[in-house]
Amino acid sequence: MPLTLSMSNETVPERTNERTVLIMMITITLQELVEHYSKDSDGLCVNLCKPCVQIEKPVTEGLSHRTRDQWEIDRTSLKFVRKLGSGQFGEVWEGLWNNTTSVAIKTLKSGTMDPKDFLAEAQIMKKLRHNKLIQLYAVCTVEEPIYIITELMKHGSLLEYLQAIAGKGRSLKMPVLIDMAAQIAAGMAYLESQNYIHRDLAARNVLVGDNNIVKIADFGLARLIKEDEYEARVGARFPIKWTAPEAANYSKFSIKSDVWSFGILLTELVTYGRIPYPGMTNAEVLTQVEHGYRMPQPPNCDQRLYEIMLECWHKDPMRRPTFETLQWKLEDFYTSDQSDYKEAQAY
Repeated sequence: MPLTLSMSNETVPERTNERTVLIMMITITLQELVEHYSKDSDGLCVNLCKPCVQIEKPVTEGLSHRTRDQWEIDRTSLKFVRKLGSGQFGEVWEGLWNNTTSVAIKTLKSGTMDPKDFLAEAQIMKKLRHNKLIQLYAVCTVEEPIYIITELMKHGSLLEYLQAIAGKGRSLKMPVLIDMAAQIAAGMAYLESQNYIHRDLAARNVLVGDNNIVKIADFGLARLIKEDEYEARVGARFPIKWTAPEAANYSKFSIKSDVWSFGILLTELVTYGRIPYPGMTNAEVLTQVEHGYRMPQPPNCDQRLYEIMLECWHKDPMRRPTFETLQWKLEDFYTSDQSDYKEAQAY
Protein backbone atom coordinates (compact mmCIF):
# COMPACT_ATOMS: atom_id res chain seq x y z
CA MET A 1 0.00 0.00 0.00
CA PRO A 2 1.12 3.58 -0.54
CA LEU A 3 2.54 5.34 2.52
CA THR A 4 1.62 8.87 3.59
CA LEU A 5 4.50 10.82 5.10
CA SER A 6 4.61 14.38 6.43
CA MET A 7 7.40 15.77 4.32
CA SER A 8 6.59 17.93 1.31
CA ASN A 9 3.97 18.30 -1.40
CA GLU A 10 5.51 15.97 -3.90
CA THR A 11 5.17 12.42 -5.18
CA VAL A 12 8.32 10.32 -5.36
CA PRO A 13 8.81 6.76 -6.58
CA GLU A 14 10.13 4.06 -4.29
CA ARG A 15 11.16 0.58 -5.47
CA THR A 16 9.69 -2.19 -3.26
CA ASN A 17 9.95 -5.90 -4.16
CA GLU A 18 10.89 -5.00 -7.72
CA ARG A 19 7.78 -2.82 -8.05
CA THR A 20 7.57 0.92 -8.18
CA VAL A 21 5.30 2.41 -5.49
CA LEU A 22 4.26 6.03 -5.47
CA ILE A 23 4.53 7.64 -2.03
CA MET A 24 2.59 10.84 -1.37
CA MET A 25 4.43 13.18 0.94
CA ILE A 26 2.28 15.91 2.48
CA THR A 27 3.28 18.81 4.68
CA ILE A 28 0.75 19.66 7.40
CA THR A 29 1.11 21.82 10.48
CA LEU A 30 -0.12 20.92 13.94
CA GLN A 31 -2.70 23.70 13.73
CA GLU A 32 -4.02 22.30 10.44
CA LEU A 33 -4.15 18.82 11.96
CA VAL A 34 -6.21 20.07 14.90
CA GLU A 35 -8.54 22.01 12.60
CA HIS A 36 -9.07 18.91 10.46
CA TYR A 37 -10.04 16.68 13.41
CA SER A 38 -12.21 19.44 14.84
CA LYS A 39 -14.37 19.27 11.71
CA ASP A 40 -14.11 15.54 10.96
CA SER A 41 -13.42 12.69 13.41
CA ASP A 42 -11.73 10.82 10.52
CA GLY A 43 -11.02 7.68 12.54
CA LEU A 44 -11.17 9.20 16.04
CA CYS A 45 -14.04 8.23 18.32
CA VAL A 46 -15.26 11.87 18.37
CA ASN A 47 -14.36 15.23 16.86
CA LEU A 48 -11.86 17.34 18.76
CA CYS A 49 -13.86 19.91 20.74
CA LYS A 50 -11.63 21.84 23.12
CA PRO A 51 -8.09 21.67 24.56
CA CYS A 52 -7.53 19.24 27.41
CA VAL A 53 -6.72 21.20 30.55
CA GLN A 54 -3.96 20.11 32.87
CA ILE A 55 -5.91 17.91 35.23
CA GLU A 56 -3.61 17.75 38.21
CA LYS A 57 -0.58 19.78 39.13
CA PRO A 58 2.35 17.92 40.70
CA VAL A 59 2.75 18.46 44.44
CA THR A 60 6.11 19.01 46.05
CA GLU A 61 7.20 16.97 49.05
CA GLY A 62 7.88 20.06 51.13
CA LEU A 63 7.94 23.83 51.15
CA SER A 64 11.64 23.76 50.41
CA HIS A 65 14.54 21.31 50.34
CA ARG A 66 15.24 22.15 53.97
CA THR A 67 11.73 21.25 55.16
CA ARG A 68 11.63 17.91 53.35
CA ASP A 69 13.14 16.14 56.36
CA GLN A 70 13.45 18.89 58.98
CA TRP A 71 9.86 20.03 58.90
CA GLU A 72 9.63 22.40 61.90
CA ILE A 73 9.31 25.95 60.54
CA ASP A 74 9.19 29.41 62.09
CA ARG A 75 5.55 30.43 62.56
CA THR A 76 6.43 34.01 61.64
CA SER A 77 6.96 32.75 58.08
CA LEU A 78 3.21 32.07 57.84
CA LYS A 79 0.53 34.55 56.85
CA PHE A 80 -3.15 33.76 57.49
CA VAL A 81 -5.27 34.81 54.49
CA ARG A 82 -8.75 33.31 54.76
CA LYS A 83 -10.54 31.04 57.19
CA LEU A 84 -11.72 27.87 55.44
CA GLY A 85 -13.48 26.11 58.28
CA SER A 86 -13.43 25.01 61.90
CA GLY A 87 -13.92 21.77 63.76
CA GLN A 88 -13.98 20.26 67.20
CA PHE A 89 -10.25 20.68 67.74
CA GLY A 90 -9.29 23.71 65.70
CA GLU A 91 -9.49 25.75 62.52
CA VAL A 92 -8.28 25.48 58.94
CA TRP A 93 -6.99 28.55 57.13
CA GLU A 94 -5.75 29.40 53.68
CA GLY A 95 -2.36 31.00 54.09
CA LEU A 96 1.00 31.89 52.59
CA TRP A 97 4.45 30.64 53.50
CA ASN A 98 7.17 33.27 53.03
CA ASN A 99 4.59 35.33 51.10
CA THR A 100 5.15 33.04 48.10
CA THR A 101 3.61 29.59 48.57
CA SER A 102 -0.11 28.99 49.10
CA VAL A 103 -0.75 26.53 51.93
CA ALA A 104 -3.45 25.30 54.27
CA ILE A 105 -2.81 25.90 57.98
CA LYS A 106 -4.52 23.65 60.52
CA THR A 107 -4.49 24.98 64.09
CA LEU A 108 -5.14 23.31 67.43
CA LYS A 109 -7.30 25.01 70.04
CA SER A 110 -5.40 25.13 73.29
CA GLY A 111 -6.68 22.63 75.82
CA THR A 112 -9.13 20.82 73.54
CA MET A 113 -6.87 17.92 72.63
CA ASP A 114 -3.60 16.41 73.73
CA PRO A 115 -0.93 18.01 71.52
CA LYS A 116 0.68 14.60 71.21
CA ASP A 117 -2.48 13.29 69.53
CA PHE A 118 -2.50 16.23 67.16
CA LEU A 119 1.16 15.73 66.30
CA ALA A 120 0.49 12.04 65.70
CA GLU A 121 -1.61 13.14 62.73
CA ALA A 122 1.38 15.00 61.33
CA GLN A 123 3.70 12.05 61.90
CA ILE A 124 1.35 9.78 59.97
CA MET A 125 0.84 12.23 57.12
CA LYS A 126 4.60 12.76 56.75
CA LYS A 127 5.13 9.04 56.12
CA LEU A 128 2.24 8.61 53.70
CA ARG A 129 2.98 9.93 50.21
CA HIS A 130 0.40 9.50 47.47
CA ASN A 131 -1.16 11.92 45.00
CA LYS A 132 -4.62 11.22 46.42
CA LEU A 133 -3.63 12.01 50.00
CA ILE A 134 -3.21 15.54 51.32
CA GLN A 135 0.52 16.30 51.41
CA LEU A 136 2.04 17.50 54.67
CA TYR A 137 4.54 20.34 54.27
CA ALA A 138 5.60 21.39 57.76
CA VAL A 139 4.60 21.90 61.41
CA CYS A 140 4.97 24.55 64.12
CA THR A 141 5.17 22.83 67.51
CA VAL A 142 7.55 24.93 69.61
CA GLU A 143 4.68 26.86 71.20
CA GLU A 144 0.89 26.88 71.18
CA PRO A 145 -1.22 27.02 69.14
CA ILE A 146 0.30 24.16 67.18
CA TYR A 147 0.08 24.41 63.38
CA ILE A 148 0.11 21.75 60.69
CA ILE A 149 0.86 23.10 57.22
CA THR A 150 -0.37 21.15 54.20
CA GLU A 151 -1.04 21.63 50.51
CA LEU A 152 -4.03 23.84 49.78
CA MET A 153 -7.20 22.50 48.14
CA LYS A 154 -9.07 25.61 47.02
CA HIS A 155 -12.63 24.31 47.11
CA GLY A 156 -12.67 22.93 50.65
CA SER A 157 -14.39 19.73 51.74
CA LEU A 158 -16.18 17.48 49.28
CA LEU A 159 -19.29 17.68 51.46
CA GLU A 160 -19.50 21.47 51.28
CA TYR A 161 -18.55 21.43 47.60
CA LEU A 162 -21.41 19.07 46.71
CA GLN A 163 -23.91 20.93 48.87
CA ALA A 164 -22.92 24.24 47.27
CA ILE A 165 -23.48 22.81 43.80
CA ALA A 166 -26.90 21.48 44.76
CA GLY A 167 -27.74 24.79 46.45
CA LYS A 168 -27.22 26.57 43.14
CA GLY A 169 -29.56 24.16 41.38
CA ARG A 170 -26.69 22.61 39.48
CA SER A 171 -25.34 19.09 39.25
CA LEU A 172 -22.28 17.17 38.11
CA LYS A 173 -22.44 14.57 35.39
CA MET A 174 -22.37 10.99 36.65
CA PRO A 175 -18.95 10.27 35.05
CA VAL A 176 -17.50 13.14 37.10
CA LEU A 177 -18.93 11.69 40.32
CA ILE A 178 -17.64 8.23 39.39
CA ASP A 179 -14.20 9.70 38.72
CA MET A 180 -14.20 11.38 42.14
CA ALA A 181 -15.09 8.05 43.72
CA ALA A 182 -12.26 6.36 41.81
CA GLN A 183 -9.77 8.97 43.06
CA ILE A 184 -10.82 8.36 46.66
CA ALA A 185 -10.60 4.59 46.16
CA ALA A 186 -7.08 5.04 44.78
CA GLY A 187 -5.99 6.93 47.88
CA MET A 188 -7.57 4.34 50.15
CA ALA A 189 -5.95 1.53 48.14
CA TYR A 190 -2.61 3.11 48.99
CA LEU A 191 -3.50 3.24 52.70
CA GLU A 192 -4.60 -0.39 52.39
CA SER A 193 -1.22 -1.33 50.91
CA GLN A 194 0.52 0.42 53.83
CA ASN A 195 -1.58 -1.39 56.48
CA TYR A 196 -3.20 1.85 57.59
CA ILE A 197 -6.83 2.46 58.42
CA HIS A 198 -8.47 5.86 58.21
CA ARG A 199 -11.40 5.29 60.60
CA ASP A 200 -13.26 8.45 59.58
CA LEU A 201 -13.69 8.22 55.81
CA ALA A 202 -16.51 10.56 54.76
CA ALA A 203 -17.14 13.41 52.32
CA ARG A 204 -16.32 15.94 55.06
CA ASN A 205 -12.77 14.51 55.20
CA VAL A 206 -12.12 14.65 51.46
CA LEU A 207 -10.89 17.93 49.96
CA VAL A 208 -11.51 19.30 46.47
CA GLY A 209 -9.11 21.17 44.20
CA ASP A 210 -9.38 22.51 40.67
CA ASN A 211 -10.91 20.35 37.92
CA ASN A 212 -12.72 18.15 40.47
CA ILE A 213 -9.48 16.69 41.81
CA VAL A 214 -10.11 15.17 45.25
CA LYS A 215 -7.74 14.04 48.00
CA ILE A 216 -8.22 12.29 51.33
CA ALA A 217 -7.55 14.36 54.44
CA ASP A 218 -7.87 14.19 58.23
CA PHE A 219 -5.76 11.32 59.42
CA GLY A 220 -6.49 12.24 63.03
CA LEU A 221 -8.06 8.83 63.63
CA ALA A 222 -5.77 6.80 61.38
CA ARG A 223 -3.71 4.09 63.02
CA LEU A 224 -0.98 1.80 61.75
CA ILE A 225 -2.19 -1.77 62.26
CA LYS A 226 0.16 -4.70 62.57
CA GLU A 227 -2.74 -7.12 62.83
CA ASP A 228 -5.96 -7.15 60.83
CA GLU A 229 -7.92 -5.09 63.35
CA TYR A 230 -7.48 -2.10 65.60
CA GLU A 231 -9.54 -1.88 68.78
CA ALA A 232 -10.57 1.64 69.68
CA ARG A 233 -9.73 2.86 73.15
CA VAL A 234 -12.55 3.05 75.66
CA GLY A 235 -14.51 6.26 75.28
CA ALA A 236 -13.41 6.94 71.70
CA ARG A 237 -16.11 8.61 69.63
CA PHE A 238 -16.88 7.87 66.00
CA PRO A 239 -19.63 8.79 63.50
CA ILE A 240 -22.26 6.05 63.73
CA LYS A 241 -23.88 6.55 60.32
CA TRP A 242 -20.55 6.08 58.54
CA THR A 243 -19.30 3.25 60.75
CA ALA A 244 -19.44 -0.47 59.96
CA PRO A 245 -21.60 -2.52 62.39
CA GLU A 246 -18.67 -4.58 63.72
CA ALA A 247 -16.86 -1.31 64.51
CA ALA A 248 -19.88 0.50 65.94
CA ASN A 249 -20.95 -2.42 68.14
CA TYR A 250 -17.59 -3.87 69.15
CA SER A 251 -15.19 -0.94 68.65
CA LYS A 252 -13.03 -2.96 66.28
CA PHE A 253 -11.83 -1.32 63.08
CA SER A 254 -10.12 -2.74 60.02
CA ILE A 255 -9.56 -1.71 56.43
CA LYS A 256 -12.83 -3.53 55.75
CA SER A 257 -14.69 -1.14 58.04
CA ASP A 258 -13.18 1.65 55.94
CA VAL A 259 -14.69 -0.09 52.90
CA TRP A 260 -18.11 0.11 54.57
CA SER A 261 -17.57 3.85 55.14
CA PHE A 262 -16.60 4.22 51.50
CA GLY A 263 -19.98 2.79 50.52
CA ILE A 264 -21.64 5.46 52.66
CA LEU A 265 -19.45 8.11 51.03
CA LEU A 266 -20.72 6.95 47.62
CA THR A 267 -24.26 7.83 48.74
CA GLU A 268 -23.03 11.28 49.75
CA LEU A 269 -21.64 11.75 46.26
CA VAL A 270 -24.80 10.88 44.35
CA THR A 271 -27.11 12.73 46.78
CA TYR A 272 -24.91 15.87 46.91
CA GLY A 273 -24.12 15.67 50.59
CA ARG A 274 -27.35 14.32 52.03
CA ILE A 275 -26.96 12.88 55.54
CA PRO A 276 -27.00 9.06 55.36
CA TYR A 277 -30.06 7.22 56.65
CA PRO A 278 -32.28 10.32 56.45
CA GLY A 279 -34.88 10.52 59.19
CA MET A 280 -33.19 7.88 61.36
CA THR A 281 -31.41 8.41 64.67
CA ASN A 282 -28.04 6.87 65.41
CA ALA A 283 -29.69 4.30 67.69
CA GLU A 284 -32.17 3.36 64.96
CA VAL A 285 -29.37 2.99 62.44
CA LEU A 286 -27.43 0.66 64.73
CA THR A 287 -30.46 -1.54 65.31
CA GLN A 288 -31.73 -1.60 61.73
CA VAL A 289 -28.34 -2.23 60.14
CA GLU A 290 -27.67 -5.08 62.56
CA HIS A 291 -30.95 -6.64 61.40
CA GLY A 292 -29.95 -6.38 57.75
CA TYR A 293 -31.32 -3.00 56.69
CA ARG A 294 -29.38 -1.21 53.95
CA MET A 295 -30.11 2.19 52.45
CA PRO A 296 -32.23 1.94 49.28
CA GLN A 297 -30.86 2.96 45.89
CA PRO A 298 -30.67 6.77 45.78
CA PRO A 299 -32.53 8.61 43.01
CA ASN A 300 -30.55 8.98 39.77
CA CYS A 301 -28.00 6.44 40.98
CA ASP A 302 -26.64 3.99 38.42
CA GLN A 303 -27.69 0.41 39.27
CA ARG A 304 -24.10 -0.82 38.99
CA LEU A 305 -22.92 1.86 41.41
CA TYR A 306 -25.61 0.81 43.89
CA GLU A 307 -24.42 -2.77 43.57
CA ILE A 308 -20.94 -1.58 44.54
CA MET A 309 -22.45 0.13 47.60
CA LEU A 310 -24.15 -3.11 48.62
CA GLU A 311 -20.86 -4.99 48.24
CA CYS A 312 -19.23 -2.46 50.58
CA TRP A 313 -22.04 -3.06 53.10
CA HIS A 314 -21.77 -6.84 53.24
CA LYS A 315 -22.34 -8.06 56.79
CA ASP A 316 -19.24 -10.25 56.61
CA PRO A 317 -16.25 -7.88 56.48
CA MET A 318 -14.17 -10.40 54.55
CA ARG A 319 -16.78 -10.50 51.78
CA ARG A 320 -16.38 -6.78 51.16
CA PRO A 321 -14.14 -5.80 48.22
CA THR A 322 -10.63 -4.48 48.65
CA PHE A 323 -9.98 -0.85 47.84
CA GLU A 324 -7.76 -2.01 45.00
CA THR A 325 -10.75 -3.81 43.48
CA LEU A 326 -12.97 -0.77 44.06
CA GLN A 327 -10.42 1.42 42.33
CA TRP A 328 -10.39 -0.87 39.28
CA LYS A 329 -14.15 -1.05 39.12
CA LEU A 330 -14.63 2.69 39.31
CA GLU A 331 -11.80 3.65 36.97
CA ASP A 332 -13.19 1.27 34.32
CA PHE A 333 -16.84 1.87 35.21
CA TYR A 334 -17.85 2.79 31.68
CA THR A 335 -15.43 0.61 29.74
CA SER A 336 -15.19 -2.85 31.29
CA ASP A 337 -17.38 -5.82 32.04
CA GLN A 338 -17.83 -5.78 35.81
CA SER A 339 -17.88 -9.61 35.86
CA ASP A 340 -14.13 -9.52 35.27
CA TYR A 341 -13.69 -8.14 38.79
CA LYS A 342 -15.93 -10.72 40.39
CA GLU A 343 -13.70 -13.38 38.89
CA ALA A 344 -10.59 -11.56 40.13
CA GLN A 345 -11.96 -11.42 43.68
CA ALA A 346 -12.29 -15.20 43.75
CA TYR A 347 -8.51 -15.59 43.80
